[in-house]
Amino acid sequence: MQTHAFRMQLNPGMKAEYQRRHDEIWPELVVALKAAGISDYWIFLDEQTHSLFAVLKATEDHGMDDLPKLPIMRKWWDYMADVMLVEPDNKPQQWALTPVFHLE
Repeated sequence: MQTHAFRMQLNPGMKAEYQRRHDEIWPELVVALKAAGISDYWIFLDEQTHSLFAVLKATEDHGMDDLPKLPIMRKWWDYMADVMLVEPDNKPQQWALTPVFHLE
């Protein structure tokens, strides 16, 4: 298993809406994420900076690079575009996080 961590940016005042949408995540999207080898996916919010920190596990042969090609992923990005910083294609802006410590 690989661990991936990245940061995204929530628009101010959108915490409740972001939470609501994730509480109601579409079953088809969950299936796509799991089929891509993703599990144990967490997103944390720093309420002072509105930064979202995501951490997930992925299988060695994961298909995460293919997720942007899926219509359900594109639809989710369009749905989330009004609550967070996004690229021109509505993909959430993401900044990779560098591991500096791990305790097993």
